[in-house]
Amino acid sequence: MSSARVQAPLLTAVYGRVQALLLAAVLRDPTHLSKKFAARLIALYDRGGNYQCPCCMSMCRTFRPYWMPFKPNVMCPKCGSHERHRLLWLYLKNRTDFFSAPLQVLHFAPEPCFREHFVGAPNLLYVSADIDRSRAMVQADITRLPFRTGCFDVILCLHVLEHVSNDTEAMLELFRILKPGGWAIVLVPIDKTRTTTFEDPHITSADERESAFGQYDHVRLYGLDYRSKLANAGFSVTIDEYVKELPADVLDRYGLDFEEDIFVLNKPA
Repeated sequence: MSSARVQAPLLTAVYGRVQALLLAAVLRDPTHLSKKFAARLIALYDRGGNYQCPCCMSMCRTFRPYWMPFKPNVMCPKCGSHERHRLLWLYLKNRTDFFSAPLQVLHFAPEPCFREHFVGAPNLLYVSADIDRSRAMVQADITRLPFRTGCFDVILCLHVLEHVSNDTEAMLELFRILKPGGWAIVLVPIDKTRTTTFEDPHITSADERESAFGQYDHVRLYGLDYRSKLANAGFSVTIDEYVKELPADVLDRYGLDFEEDIFVLNKPA
């Protein structure tokens, strides 16, 4: 383990203290100028360091903590990428032809750290969709997608299904709109200590859901049967442990999670 990784908890604490001091200053003088000044100071504090985000290529002293649940060293201070986003970027770049082949792509619930790059990629015919119209090109319910059958070469869908009441319908829709021979990456948070997925429709309050499923807006906690759920929808499923092939210094530099698997789904030709 590198010295940078060992120092991460301390740096996270320091970063939190800096933010608290700046927030106090803003509250004492809640003007646009003070807010702008605080943002600039935070940006200066973030600059440089031993960590790098492969999505935006920025360097930082430490990745920011995530709060649901709390985990240090997760978010890129510039583009907001998390561990899974940085791993997927490396995977798409090094393991696929995503950035070179002419592809029609659906990106459901598009993350800002990806969206601006994918929209401008000359090889991609890129479509984003989300239940919230303000966040994507197309407003869509993932269980009732407004696209014709077999129209996308690639689908990207990260940490969406755990929010969807009927995930089986969502999986079937993703399978329907994928071209024969096409591929998708559909990720969810998985508890690897669980054999089967846990869900209970009677758990509806935010506090109960956070306690049961790990986050207030999740409706289930996936287990190791996630693969079979996808297979039942028709996909051929490969669990790629790409992260375990990366050198320790790469894992450290990009702030990756060694336990993050990539679920690659193929639709038979």
